[in-house]
Amino acid sequence: MATPITDEIVPSPEISPTSPASSTGQIPLDQPPKLKGRRKLLQSLGRRQSSQSLTRRGRSASTGYRRDNKASLSCVSLSSTYSPCVGNGSPAQLYGGLNPRPATPGWSGAPDEAREINNRIRLMGTESPASLPRTVPLPLDMRPASRGSPLSIAADADDTASADLVTEVDTELTLPDTQPAKTLDFWEDMPRELKMEIFRYLNPREIVRCAGVSKMWNDMCFDGQLWAKVDTTEYYNKIPSDVLVKLITSGGAFVRDLNLRGCIQLRDKWSLDGERISDLCRNVVNFSLEGCLIDKTSIHYFLLRNPRLEYINVSALSSVTNSAMKIIAQSCPQLETLNISWCSNVTAHGLLKVVNSCPRLKDLRASEIRGFANEDFTLALYEKNTLERLIMSRTDLSDASLKALMHGIDPPLDVLTDRPIVPPRRLRHLDVHHCPDISDDGLKSLAGNVPDLEGLQVSQCSELTDESIIEVIRTTPYLSHLEIEDLESLTNNVLTEIAKSPCAQTLEHLNISYCENLGDTGMLQVIKSCPKLQSVEMDNTRVSDLSLMEASYRVRKRGYSADVPKFGLRLVVFDCANVTWAGVKEVLSSNCFIPRSRKPASTIVTVTQTSDADSPTTTTYVTPVSTPSPSPTYPNQIIQLKCFYGWQMTVDEHTKRVLRGDLASASRLDRKWADYMMANEEAGAGGAGARRRRRRAREAERLYNADDDEDDDTYGAGTFSALGGRRRRAQSGCVVM
Repeated sequence: MATPITDEIVPSPEISPTSPASSTGQIPLDQPPKLKGRRKLLQSLGRRQSSQSLTRRGRSASTGYRRDNKASLSCVSLSSTYSPCVGNGSPAQLYGGLNPRPATPGWSGAPDEAREINNRIRLMGTESPASLPRTVPLPLDMRPASRGSPLSIAADADDTASADLVTEVDTELTLPDTQPAKTLDFWEDMPRELKMEIFRYLNPREIVRCAGVSKMWNDMCFDGQLWAKVDTTEYYNKIPSDVLVKLITSGGAFVRDLNLRGCIQLRDKWSLDGERISDLCRNVVNFSLEGCLIDKTSIHYFLLRNPRLEYINVSALSSVTNSAMKIIAQSCPQLETLNISWCSNVTAHGLLKVVNSCPRLKDLRASEIRGFANEDFTLALYEKNTLERLIMSRTDLSDASLKALMHGIDPPLDVLTDRPIVPPRRLRHLDVHHCPDISDDGLKSLAGNVPDLEGLQVSQCSELTDESIIEVIRTTPYLSHLEIEDLESLTNNVLTEIAKSPCAQTLEHLNISYCENLGDTGMLQVIKSCPKLQSVEMDNTRVSDLSLMEASYRVRKRGYSADVPKFGLRLVVFDCANVTWAGVKEVLSSNCFIPRSRKPASTIVTVTQTSDADSPTTTTYVTPVSTPSPSPTYPNQIIQLKCFYGWQMTVDEHTKRVLRGDLASASRLDRKWADYMMANEEAGAGGAGARRRRRRAREAERLYNADDDEDDDTYGAGTFSALGGRRRRAQSGCVVM
């Protein structure tokens, strides 16, 4: 630290105001002459360091004292010995003896002696500005060593001469404490929020594996922010019960989606930790326990602790009873989707409480639930009119219940159409398949009452005929999915009506399997009139190769592009007696077909003939010139075919090649398979086929041997192959003119 500057004035012991020299006004003979210039000022001044930065300066310190073209006193202080000015302030009194150097050549005084004797102050402003010093250099021993040694700094003659006249500097040189540079730890210094964002990019299995790296990682991996959605669909059979419970409890209040579908390993954990899980997870919105093993008490406790539930899936759980439906009605007013299909201990009486207490219910799935014959339940659904999806398949639903669902009981009738005047239903999807008690009388109630219907499933309702199906189709312009499987009474009139109705422009999925009276008469019209058709299941019907050919043509009309093809239409035609390998071959050929206009340009061959005058021979030059081929072209969509199991492996392999863009390989497989099937047909199953094969083999061998003996002018001419076609030799592609 710098020595503090004192303001105390101490008189000089050598010279005092009362000394004879000052009283007589004469200068002693041994006193040196007066000093001039800046030496007068620096005679009685000492330097003090005010900043540690001076010790680190690599240049002359004099530049730091320049301010307003005047010398600065910020870093200097008065000497400890000071004599006040006396008398009239004459120059003899003020300036006498300040020059330590001899004014005459005969003076031999030492500089140190002069500093002790002449301790007076020069009045500022008495000298001319040109003669005043503008810099105060540091002494040599105080200058920092930079760019070599102190001698390099002392090279300046003016600074060296001035440094000899500066008094000792009472300064403590203190260097700052040098601390080692802090190393950056990228992961440790990262905020925890960023770390959690990085972990969110990992799937649950990877997060659990990262938990074993360290305690810090374990703490982050089981942070509730990462487990707002616990979906065990991909790893339900690979995760231990303890780890699964830890995930759920770690999420705690963060958990919004809890899907434990198929987690049978939690059977014992529900009885032990079920209450703790329910206490921690109280903000669940979507809850699925399909296929789990859970006791009745645990599921009741969980439903009571989660009033924000909007989606509940407890299908196929025997522990779910009407008591659980009562708890849902009391504790879950925001419920929108309820799936209780195949819950054997739930009846329509328990569902009635949920319908009455949950005004936001939109999706109800209740397959194989007893009690739908009771009109009270369907009448409550009619009065609420909030459902958009209703699944009542494999139930005891009757015509009366279905009528109560559509237009209530005893509605007013329209005089002209004889139809009930009721508000339209909001249903978009209705599934009543395998309800044997439904007939045409009940299904007709849908006509005109479900204008927004998009999906209708009435399969395996054996009492239905063309009359009710056609009437519903005419009044549902947005119908996109229609399943009328295993209705033996249907005819081609239904398909013809579909092709004529407004829903032909929106129909995407059609299932007519096991409708043995349906065939090409109606199916051809459906394929022609439905441009958005994506799936047709027509196994065990009377459709033939004509339907496959028409479907191939319609799919080709969907265009071509440079992108790899995708599935555009799925056809199921197995067990169709009229479908042969020729129709299957047509589908395969269509999948890899490229129009001639879109094929790459063939090689152009230029032939030049020159004659040599000296020689009668003619030389022919063949110069191939190829045009740049365009980008590859593929069909936009292809057909996915499910056919006879003996042909399915070939069809699947052909489809794989087309999907990866290898059309040449797919075409080669198509041709080889066609040759194989043709040979099998010609061979037959009896001995006549074997004789025919041997005869054709001998004929092929004879033609092959005869072909070798022909002249060169017949090069390229075809010969008959073993299958009756013309066998071709490999050609180079160029023809000599």
